[in-house]
Amino acid sequence: MSMTPGLSPFPRPAAFQSHASLTRVVFRPGAVDEAGPELARLGGRRPLVLASRRSRAMPQYGRLVDALGASAAQSIDVPPHSSIETVERVARDIGRHDADCLVAFGGGSVIDTAKAAALLVAEGGELARHATRSTPPGTVHVPALRRPKLPILAVPLTASGAEMTPSFGIAHGAGKLLFWDERCACRVVLLDPDLNLGIPARIVLDTGMNGLAHCLEGLYSGQRSPFSTALALDGLARFAAALPAVAERPGDVQARADLLIAANLAGIVLASARSCLHHALCHVLGSRCGVAHGAANAVMLPHVADYNLPAASAELAMAAGALSGGRETRPEAVAVRLRALQRAVGAPSRLRDLGVAAEALPEVAREALGERGLAFNPRRVAGVDELRQLLEAAW
Repeated sequence: MSMTPGLSPFPRPAAFQSHASLTRVVFRPGAVDEAGPELARLGGRRPLVLASRRSRAMPQYGRLVDALGASAAQSIDVPPHSSIETVERVARDIGRHDADCLVAFGGGSVIDTAKAAALLVAEGGELARHATRSTPPGTVHVPALRRPKLPILAVPLTASGAEMTPSFGIAHGAGKLLFWDERCACRVVLLDPDLNLGIPARIVLDTGMNGLAHCLEGLYSGQRSPFSTALALDGLARFAAALPAVAERPGDVQARADLLIAANLAGIVLASARSCLHHALCHVLGSRCGVAHGAANAVMLPHVADYNLPAASAELAMAAGALSGGRETRPEAVAVRLRALQRAVGAPSRLRDLGVAAEALPEVAREALGERGLAFNPRRVAGVDELRQLLEAAW
């Protein structure tokens, strides 16, 4: 990419908005042992702990509970694709324990459940009433949610970056409710690469593809800023190196550490730049077809990159450079690089391999039209037929 000496190679924005949270990140092997002191810094005395059934079986979960002390209570097991019913049960546990803080030990579903429960307890009423609304093709309404929320400490076990964004999603019927509340952002995040060794490589690799998608979409989102662009490019480069390293050496703590850092950056990008068409499709695939979010991301990444190519060639050229270590700057090379990354990490490449029925694709396309991500996508979606064809190509 050529440039005039002294000038940035990035496009000059005419205007932008950027988001920065109050999140404190502690990164080191053994960081989970700092949960008690970190909550004390926040004034938390009666924590309620959220985790999935699988996470509770990890020895490190016991370490976390021990670090929190005798005042900690444990809530229900959080399932994948957490629902309104799950959030309501957690909210009741908050009341029964008189909890003054929440601890989320797990992946995106657990962390999103903590955010949603904090919102519900503070704002009251029905959870769905506080969701973000989208009116196609480009209007997004975010309710004013001004009441103080319980502070959340997160110990992320996957590479989605959910711990770094005030955005979250909860399954509702065949769809997904999306929320945005700056006061729900995690106040403390403990990134522990030693702890991550206890997570199967397949899980962190698939969720890492989700984190990579956050960076790619943040790079060309209509909500991007110079800050999110810089982080997105760094995150893409880190994912391109860390994902194959974890696949090749799943027991390498340094590879796990590199992936956690990339995911953390991706979460900051998502918090500032939001997500676009790619995540809109993946949200519906998850809620309607039961597909794991990370696996859906892995499949859809190259297809959506190709779809957005006519409207985001400059941004995709930068992405190609980041993914290739500067060896490639053709925008069309992004999809090629993403497919090579799929193969390198053993990620799925077809929706049919995830159990998605071909008959479900038209309905997925129709539901995706109402997702808020379409408002930030660089290419305006012309209609349901375009999305159906995109899904069929990925099937």
